[in-house]
Amino acid sequence: MIRRDDPQAQPSKTDQGGSDLTALEKLGWQDFFADQVVGVDLEETPPARVVEAHRSGLRVQGDGIDELVPPKLAATVGDWILLNRVLPTSSRVLERKSLFKRRAPGHDRSLQLIAANTDTSFIVSSCNPDFNLARLERYLALAFEAGVAPVVLLTKLDLCEDPTPYVEQAEAISDRVPVVLLNAKSDSAKAQLAPWCKPGETLVFLGSSGVGKSTLVNALFGKDTAETAEIREDDARGRHTTRHRHMRFLPNGCAVMDTPGMRELQMAEAESGIADLFDDLTELATQCKFRNCKHESEPGCALTAALARGEITQARFERWNKLTEEERYNTASLSERKGSDKVQHKTSRPAQKRYRKTRR
Repeated sequence: MIRRDDPQAQPSKTDQGGSDLTALEKLGWQDFFADQVVGVDLEETPPARVVEAHRSGLRVQGDGIDELVPPKLAATVGDWILLNRVLPTSSRVLERKSLFKRRAPGHDRSLQLIAANTDTSFIVSSCNPDFNLARLERYLALAFEAGVAPVVLLTKLDLCEDPTPYVEQAEAISDRVPVVLLNAKSDSAKAQLAPWCKPGETLVFLGSSGVGKSTLVNALFGKDTAETAEIREDDARGRHTTRHRHMRFLPNGCAVMDTPGMRELQMAEAESGIADLFDDLTELATQCKFRNCKHESEPGCALTAALARGEITQARFERWNKLTEEERYNTASLSERKGSDKVQHKTSRPAQKRYRKTRR
């Protein structure tokens, strides 16, 4: 765990200023994107980044660009596009470095894009009764799947008599994930987060409502740039204050993305992320006698044997099993929808042609 007195938590001189960055670099433009536009006429289709997502459209910014693109463009906050000024919805979305996504809430069998092209993900949770280990694991699995370095931030330190149990549970999830304990309203919060706020990079805050994401954004900027609200006293759960995904930029050229709290976080197309987070259980599963082992009562199951020996806990095994089953089901459902959409499209085209002929 990194605390505020850790020397690693002190920003370097190179992290403090981004005055030598170009206009695009201050928006997060990197070689990864520049390599995709070699030979492209950037005067005709200039690069721009999606900095806000609303129902009415996407706000994009670039070098001398700040405008709204209609909502039909298949992009999300953090995406880079080559802006088609004549037909903005036909703008080209550049290949992504990373992408956070989930199965859309409700019964809709589709994917919802959350954030693209981030370098660091701050997974925020509170040191109060709303702390949920399984929820933290879901966010971390998404981060591993996206290939984005995660950092767990434990907030509400000022309202917690003993944060030790929360810290120990968070640290036990993975030795690859730093855990930072902080008071989002304190003067030290900005310094604690400084090591990850690098010029030209993008970080995203993820977590439930009321955990302090917007308060931490305000701490980084040193002023109230994001709306905040107190949690409910009866169950320690938060109220929604951030209503849409948007990006702001620190003076040093670091992009900071705030997201609304997510009540539902269904896993889909995240098999490798879950496997990375539960790498010990994933390895054990490969040692089962049968390849289609359900890890229940099958003979030669390496996982049930490890449970009997006390090498893994029943609770962690059940959380892993639930995530893997959920991910398989949702991914299969999404695949079925994509397949049915293709069939629908193919079968509807002849009907559309016949309809057009009758209209002549």
